[in-house]
Amino acid sequence: MSLVLYIALTLTVFLVLALLLAPLLLKPSTAAKRIRDVVKSTRPDQRTVGTGERTRELILSIAGGLRSRLGVVENEKVKQRLKNAGLKSGQAMGMYSIVRLAAPVLGIAVGSFIRQQPVFWALTLAAVFYLLPDMWLGLRIKRRRERIRKSLPDALDLLVICVDAGLGLDQAMLRVGQELVISHPDINQEFIQINLEQMAGKHRLDAWKSAAERTQIAEFSLFVTMLTQADRFGTPIIRALSRFADEIRLKRRQHAEEMAAKAKIKILFPLVVFIFPCIFIVLLAPAILSITKNMQSFK
Repeated sequence: MSLVLYIALTLTVFLVLALLLAPLLLKPSTAAKRIRDVVKSTRPDQRTVGTGERTRELILSIAGGLRSRLGVVENEKVKQRLKNAGLKSGQAMGMYSIVRLAAPVLGIAVGSFIRQQPVFWALTLAAVFYLLPDMWLGLRIKRRRERIRKSLPDALDLLVICVDAGLGLDQAMLRVGQELVISHPDINQEFIQINLEQMAGKHRLDAWKSAAERTQIAEFSLFVTMLTQADRFGTPIIRALSRFADEIRLKRRQHAEEMAAKAKIKILFPLVVFIFPCIFIVLLAPAILSITKNMQSFK
């Protein structure tokens, strides 16, 4: 028997034993069962549900049942990353867990169809497919942060106008969120989340700090720090907002100038690799062909 077969057999035995012992070792505690029984609803659902939603609910229920049987607890870090990506629905965690579990199986299935070294390709594709959901989530978080960073100057200008018109800061945030719901939906979500946390009893400063932790953007953190200092020291909020809006506008203009200056250097690489060879061919090819023809005529 080859070494690969021994490794596969050992791994299979280990996985079978892990699946058999998991319900005993990872079963939910008594307190968790009691809480689940309390929050479980027996009221019939009378909504009109489509086929796609039924299929999604079935997959999520199967995944939830497997998670409860195995005693797998939801990862708070992953849940926070989903919130940072703008996926705040209750089904986001379940769908992400299903994709994370199904992706390696799909990678093994795809790798098994490769004739040359199927074991190597199956393990490699399983690892790659396992990392793909996390990479997609990280890219989504990065794009959302960039959208919030770009929308912050417009939101600050509208905040200045609303506060100058006589609205309070909380009402101004709601109004700005309503105005930006189409052009900048991400900043609207953050302002609504801040308002909901305050309505739930959270202190204003804590709600602002939570928003800064969710977004993890330097400009948004400075905005929250400015609001905190203005609220603590009694600084006129309209003056602080106006100065901060001017600083953000200046910073965005400087960032654009920096990107424009970098473009001059970055454009050298495609010029050298793609454009200059074509120019050399167009300019030198006729001369080279003429010289070659004249050299053949001398013979």
